[in-house]
Amino acid sequence: MLSDLVAWRGSELEAPEILYWRTSTGEEVDFVVEWRGRLLPVEVKSSERPRLDDCKSIAIFRKEHGRQALPGLLLHDGAETTWLADGILAAPWWRVI
Repeated sequence: MLSDLVAWRGSELEAPEILYWRTSTGEEVDFVVEWRGRLLPVEVKSSERPRLDDCKSIAIFRKEHGRQALPGLLLHDGAETTWLADGILAAPWWRVI
C-alpha cells in the first residue's frame, strides 16, 4: 500500500506528504495524506468485512483535526464499498489503487 501511495505522490506536481498518526494513548491511523492543506486519514485492514470498530481511530483523528480532515478511508480485502460511519468510507483496496 505504501509503495502505491509513493508512486501516486511521484506523479503529482505538488507532492503530498504521506504521514503516520499516533496518539499518546495508542490510537493510530496507518496513513495520513497531507495535500493542499487537507488531511486524508487512511486505515488498512486485512478483512473482507470491515466493522465499525475498525474505523475507531479514523473517527478520533477526524475529531481532533476538525475541518482540516477529509472523510476517512478504510481499505479492506472485501468486495463491497460502503459508508461505515459518518465521514468514513470502507472500500476494497483494489478499487482505489
